[in-house]
Amino acid sequence: MGKFVIKETKSGIKFDLKAANGQIIASSQIYKSMKTCNNGIASVSKNAPLAGIEDQTVEGFEKLKHPKFEVYLDKAGEFRFRLKASNGQIIAVGEGYKTRKSCLNGIASIKKNAPDAKIEMPETEV
Repeated sequence: MGKFVIKETKSGIKFDLKAANGQIIASSQIYKSMKTCNNGIASVSKNAPLAGIEDQTVEGFEKLKHPKFEVYLDKAGEFRFRLKASNGQIIAVGEGYKTRKSCLNGIASIKKNAPDAKIEMPETEV
């Protein structure tokens, strides 16, 4: 089972969604508060299973309505995805993949893991 791991950064709070094997499959933006970070997690859990896949690497791709995963090529020529919520806001992004198939496997893993993923809170210093 996957898990959302919340981390504190110098500029705020973010989360990573990790698969059962511990590999990071998606990351969030930096949030200003724990509340907005938790809202982001809830949004990923809700939207990921419903999201279609808009493969922008294919010529003449079909534009889909939100929520959706957008698959695209980055400047380095790697396949990446971003998950957009029903309001069009980016709520999670993936790492760079060498192949389209690997990128699509990452999306499948998010669809599978996000809905039931537990939330792991950051440890606080005593």
